Amino acid sequence: MPKFILVCINLLFMVCLSANPLFGQEQDKMTEQVQIKEAKVNGVTLNYIETGEGEPIIFVHGTLGDYRTWTEQIGPFSNNYQVIAYSRRYHFPNPWPQDSSNFSVTIHAKDLVEFIKHLKLKQVHLVGHSFGAFAALLATRNYPELIQSLILGEPPVMPLLETSSEGDPNLQVREAFIRGETEEAIRQFINIVLGEGAYEKLPKTIRANMMDNSRELEGAMKEENLFAPFSCEDAGKVNVPTLLIDGELSPEVFGLINDTLERCLPNSKRIVIPSASHGFVYENPQDFNEEVIRFLKTQ
Repeated sequence: MPKFILVCINLLFMVCLSANPLFGQEQDKMTEQVQIKEAKVNGVTLNYIETGEGEPIIFVHGTLGDYRTWTEQIGPFSNNYQVIAYSRRYHFPNPWPQDSSNFSVTIHAKDLVEFIKHLKLKQVHLVGHSFGAFAALLATRNYPELIQSLILGEPPVMPLLETSSEGDPNLQVREAFIRGETEEAIRQFINIVLGEGAYEKLPKTIRANMMDNSRELEGAMKEENLFAPFSCEDAGKVNVPTLLIDGELSPEVFGLINDTLERCLPNSKRIVIPSASHGFVYENPQDFNEEVIRFLKTQ
C-alpha cells in the first residue's frame, strides 16, 4: 500500500468536516471556553487543551488536523473525565521545531509517551483517530503500563497489508511544495483525491485549517520511513482493553486493517459507526461519543 494512499485517506477526515457549516463556529466556541496550554517534550512544544475532572483521556488527531479535530468530543467527555486534546508536532498552533527531519509515526508515538509523562499521569485512556491512532497503538505497545484502555479509530497500520507496486501519483504535489507553492500543492492534492475542482468547492475555513497544517503534509509526502514496522505479533503484545472503530462508509482498506487487528489483539472489541465514513468523530459524533463512553465505563 503506497504512502500516498495513507495521506489521501487521512485528508478525507478534514474534507468531511467541510460538509458541516457550523464546524468553524464550534471551533471558535471551544477555544474561547478552554485555555490553550503548552508542554515541552522531546525538544518540541506541544499545544493542548485540558478540561474536566476524572480519569484522564488523551485525544490524538490525524493528518492535517490538530486539537480542534475533537471539537465535538470535548464537552460530552469532560462531564465525567479529565479531557486532554493536543496538537502533534508539526501541527497548528505549535511552533515549527528546529529539527524537522522526521515525519514518521514513530516520532509521534515517542512524543505521546513523553507528553503523558510530562503531565505526570500514571495511566490514561487513549483515543486516536487515523494517523494519530497508529501513533497511539505504537505508544501502547511500547509502554503498556501507561495505558488503561485504547480506542483506535481506523488506524492506517499499512505494514499489516501487502505492499503494492503502484506508481507515485503525488509527484506533482511534491514538486509544487518544492517550488514553494503551498496552496497549489494542497489544491492539486485534493483534486487528485476527490476529483477535479474539489478544492475550489471547499469553504474558506476548511482551506485555512489545511494551510495551518500544510508543512506537516509536505514532510509526510517526502518521508521515506513514514510507517513503523508492525506485525500481528506486535499486536499480540498489546494486552490493554482495546476498542476498534470502523466507519460504515469508510474506504475498504480500513476494514481490512481492522480485520487483522481484531484477529491479533488479545483483548479487543469492535464497533461500527453508522452513516459515517473515515470522519466519524465529526460526521456522527453522537454515536461515536456514546460508543466510546460506553466502552470506557466498562474499564
